[in-house]
Amino acid sequence: MHMEFGLIVLLFAIGFIGSMISGMVGIGGSIIKYPMLLYIPPAFGFIAYTAQEVSAISAVQVFFATLSGMFAFRKGGLINGKLVLYMGVAIVIGSFAGGYGSKFLSDSAINLTYAILALIAAIMMFLPKKGKDNGDYSKLEFNKVVAFALAGIIGIVSGIVGAAGAFITVPVMLVILKIPTRVAIASSLAITFISSIGTTAGKVMGGHILVDPSIIMVIASLIAAPLGAMISKKMNTKALQWILIALIVATVVKIWLDILSK
Repeated sequence: MHMEFGLIVLLFAIGFIGSMISGMVGIGGSIIKYPMLLYIPPAFGFIAYTAQEVSAISAVQVFFATLSGMFAFRKGGLINGKLVLYMGVAIVIGSFAGGYGSKFLSDSAINLTYAILALIAAIMMFLPKKGKDNGDYSKLEFNKVVAFALAGIIGIVSGIVGAAGAFITVPVMLVILKIPTRVAIASSLAITFISSIGTTAGKVMGGHILVDPSIIMVIASLIAAPLGAMISKKMNTKALQWILIALIVATVVKIWLDILSK
């Protein structure tokens, strides 16, 4: 498939900006890139990707972004094996089901799922983050049934939109499972990576993967995400969170309006 040079540059820019913002704020890039991929290319007169295609491109990109993030965290001993096992197994089953099942859904159903997810993400960013930050993380106790059930649900909905659900997984761990913050962030990367395997496999089997745009987005995100993380250390992240929430809410409003006006 031959792609126009302008579109390649635009996709790279979307991947770069989206990943840089997610590196700064520490949430998965797909919540930002989904609306960018949906609305920006047609605004510049290029191809308009369907919601199916956008969610598939997001899924591939998330797979690589979380893989690189996991390498950064693996040294600290903060990834809790038991937590990753329980939530990982449930989320990979759910995300595969959602990823594959999305081929039976209409574009507006996928957009609606995204709109609901993004709204939850925006609200979750304001919730007080609990979780005991004590020294010994090895004897971590949590409700395994609740963890498994919630991870399964997160997997299904995030599989549909090709997001990894990390932006919901972390608050769920902090607020509901009372996991220490550092452990939640590190473990969620591993869980998100597992989830993205299921989502990507589901999308491949559903026949939605677009190889060229996916590769461009992956390259952009691998360069930009570490950059974003470096910048976040030097700037006021609270201000950044507000900007991000404003963007998410604006997108949600646009998607709801699109759906309701059909």
